[in-house]
Amino acid sequence: MPFSSVYPHYVAKMEKKGRTVAELDHAIAWLTGFDETALKAHLDAGTSFEAFFEDATLNPHASLITGVVCGVRVEEIEDPLMQKIRYLDKLVDELARGKAMEKVLRA
Repeated sequence: MPFSSVYPHYVAKMEKKGRTVAELDHAIAWLTGFDETALKAHLDAGTSFEAFFEDATLNPHASLITGVVCGVRVEEIEDPLMQKIRYLDKLVDELARGKAMEKVLRA
C-alpha cells in the first residue's frame, strides 16, 4: 500500500481535530528522520509503506511508543514493518487527541 494513499487520511484527522499538517509532518520527521523534502519525495513517488520505512532512519526512542492501536499493543507486534506503521498510527492518534507535542515525541 502506498504511504501517499494513507497520508491524506492522517491530514484529515489532524485538521478535524484542530491540529496542523506541520505538526503531523513534525511527528513523521521525528519517527523517520525525513525532512520536508524527503517526505514530499516519498509522497510524490507513491512509495509503499515498506519502501518508506526501509528508507527511514527510525528514531532511537521509537520503542518508547506504547499503547493500543486497533486493539493491538504496538510494543507486542512481532512484524517489524507493521510495528513501524503502528508507531506512526499511534503518534497520529496521540496528536489527534490533543496530546502535547513534547509528550508525543517522547521528549
